[in-house]
Amino acid sequence: MITANFKDLIDAELARHWDVSMENVTPPLMQRALSSVIKDLLSQKRQHYMKKFQDTCEKQVYYLCMEFLVGKSLRNNLFNLEIEEQISKLLHEEYQIDLADLYEIERDPGLGNGGLGRLAACFLDSLATQNYPVTGFSIKYEFGLFKQKLIDGWQTELPDDWLTTSYVWLSPRFQDRCIVRFDGAVHEEWTSEGLTIRLDNPTEIEAVPYDMMISGYSSDAVSLLRLWEAHSLNRFDMNLFSQGEYIRAMSEDSMAEAITKVLYPSDNHVEGKELRLKQQYFLVSSTAQGIVSTHYNRYKTLDNFSDKTAIHINDTHPALVIPELLRIFMDEYRYSWDRAWDLVTQTVSYTNHTVLPEALERFQENIIQSRLPRIYMIIQEINRRFIDSIIAQDLGDASRANRMSIFSNNKINMANLCIVGSYSVNGVAGLHTEILKKTIFKDFYDCSPKKFLNVTNGITHRRWLNQANPLLANLLDDLIGPDYRIHSQELSGLLQFKNDDGVLAALDHIKLENKKRLAEYIQKTNCISINVDSIFDIQAKRLHEYKRQLLNALRIISLIIDIQEGSAGEMFPETFIFAAKAAPGYFRAKEIIQLIYTLSGYVNGDDQLSKYINVVFLENYSVSLAEIIMPAGELSEQISLAGKEASGTGNMKFMLNGAITIGTYDGANVEMIRQVGEDNFFLFGLKDYEVENLWCQGYNSIQYLQNCPRLHRVIDFLNTGISGRSFESISKYLLGDSRGGDPYMCFADFESYFNAHEKASSIYCTDKKKWNQMSLSNIAAAGYFSSDRTVKGYSDKIWNIKPFTLKD
Repeated sequence: MITANFKDLIDAELARHWDVSMENVTPPLMQRALSSVIKDLLSQKRQHYMKKFQDTCEKQVYYLCMEFLVGKSLRNNLFNLEIEEQISKLLHEEYQIDLADLYEIERDPGLGNGGLGRLAACFLDSLATQNYPVTGFSIKYEFGLFKQKLIDGWQTELPDDWLTTSYVWLSPRFQDRCIVRFDGAVHEEWTSEGLTIRLDNPTEIEAVPYDMMISGYSSDAVSLLRLWEAHSLNRFDMNLFSQGEYIRAMSEDSMAEAITKVLYPSDNHVEGKELRLKQQYFLVSSTAQGIVSTHYNRYKTLDNFSDKTAIHINDTHPALVIPELLRIFMDEYRYSWDRAWDLVTQTVSYTNHTVLPEALERFQENIIQSRLPRIYMIIQEINRRFIDSIIAQDLGDASRANRMSIFSNNKINMANLCIVGSYSVNGVAGLHTEILKKTIFKDFYDCSPKKFLNVTNGITHRRWLNQANPLLANLLDDLIGPDYRIHSQELSGLLQFKNDDGVLAALDHIKLENKKRLAEYIQKTNCISINVDSIFDIQAKRLHEYKRQLLNALRIISLIIDIQEGSAGEMFPETFIFAAKAAPGYFRAKEIIQLIYTLSGYVNGDDQLSKYINVVFLENYSVSLAEIIMPAGELSEQISLAGKEASGTGNMKFMLNGAITIGTYDGANVEMIRQVGEDNFFLFGLKDYEVENLWCQGYNSIQYLQNCPRLHRVIDFLNTGISGRSFESISKYLLGDSRGGDPYMCFADFESYFNAHEKASSIYCTDKKKWNQMSLSNIAAAGYFSSDRTVKGYSDKIWNIKPFTLKD
């Protein structure tokens, strides 16, 4: 625990920066002052730790990801530093301010989208907790992904001005800025020192780093997240301005700063594709320059670079770090190709996060050739040498080499580049890794089987249990002690209370209180009154066809029809809660959002329907909203088409908070079933191999429609329209055209899904004790899915690093 006179520190901060005395301080000023104090303490702690660590000359990890969905920082840091109660008491007694009000003021940093970014944030927390030295790298997006607003049910993207409150956690490091170069022409010249390569007339962008401290729980280490911001070197043309050309005078600066305006700009046009490429290269070039420069200044050589450095690329977005490192080693430090290649391929490791072919990034050759001419030359040479080696192995057979080529159909395959340039490739769940090895990366696996391994994802259980669900955390502390905060497997001790009626009743009461909290939020934001005694059935995740929010909606429509026809029977009340963002250019996903929104209005405006079901779509899904949603969930929808979800981490958060999963045999669901047992999981649907067999046989959604009267009525309902709005386009999508319909097999899994729900509802309404026992079993089994276990797997199996504590 940090010991400090926090009152003096806060008062000094208020006086120095805002000229405010303690008598006049407002909650917004206190939020900034307290955050500044905690940030400074974490910076000092990080500096002290890293100074001691660097004396050991041990290896350090650098983690590159386009997004880090860190969530709000104040509560997380106070909890991890074990000073939350101390600060809460101080604020109440000395300033008459409630700490909870400060938590509300802070906005979620707009640095991520979904599971990929939240996983990266969990890793930084867990690595610090276990005293591993690590630095994360990403971009300081000025407006984040976007702020989601539904206008008549249609998703509209607004700027997310998260920096208004979260800027306080960032520290600019102007001394570490560097130059990133685009465009230009490559000039080769032989000199007495050999071949010299330079880039003539490039567009130069200044990269300015901002540092954010990520605390660990009860640890010596503090992780660092470095975020890069883009600026033009020629920010202002005074000549043009003097002539009245005001817009042109600032245009170069605006073009440069566009690189760090938003996360994932829409790429359904050439300009968007180029901007995405610029973002990715801007991240990796500034990061690689910083890493190499720091290493060289410390060791005066790069010969030991791979011994002291592990660079991890999370998904394909940072793939260009491979050719960028080669460029730096060869063009700036005069290393030969072979030596530079050895250093890179012994340093870089890669995590794959998708099996969807459309999600494996590919850039048009001409875009990379034009915007990054030197990098393009290097990728060409990487591929030439790699293909030659594969052909040599296959004794001249070029077929495998063609499939493994980085270049294909005038595009550059970034996943293939990652695999070729990395010493390790891992999937994020057991099934996912097996699919990678057997299908999309089979040729690579056959050539280098030892390169492929699995590290199943995890979540920071301290945030998603202790902070998000304090009622449950307090109960666990009383029942099994607090050691589970560090050793998550200790949660299994809860199983000894599986038949304790008092404990089961306590769990049931805690769930009800969390449902009330979510219901109050829904009343406040959506003006919908929901029945807290109903089953809270929740699907909160990124909106994508393969995640099948549409399958959930089809069942809701079927229930609506049953109620209207008087065949609902003894239906137990159920509340369906959705939260999701769709990519800005993803029309189908937006259409599904509009369908759910329209169903919500239709159901909640009908007294007959709303007695049995409620439907809610929550806008602007974020980490802080998830912290309200997850503890309230009773039925967790993890219903992706088998073989499509790499892992999932929302499933783990719901499980940790006692929700029971209804899901397919997909992603991390497979390992969840292994941990908790199928009796404590509502499993439905095709297995991944059955999906593949069905596609090979020729999947026809119309055949399923003809054999299922429920589906027939659902399609008729869509075609008739809901509240005057037709969803015939979704019907056509499901029924297909000449290319086939229902690409994610909602129809094939519908009856199995419906039956699994019937089983869940029956247990909930007739045997609540059994339900609570299932809930308890899920909490007890969730310890395996801690990101503490995950990062230890990366550290031991991939990065080859050891924890370092100051006691050492």
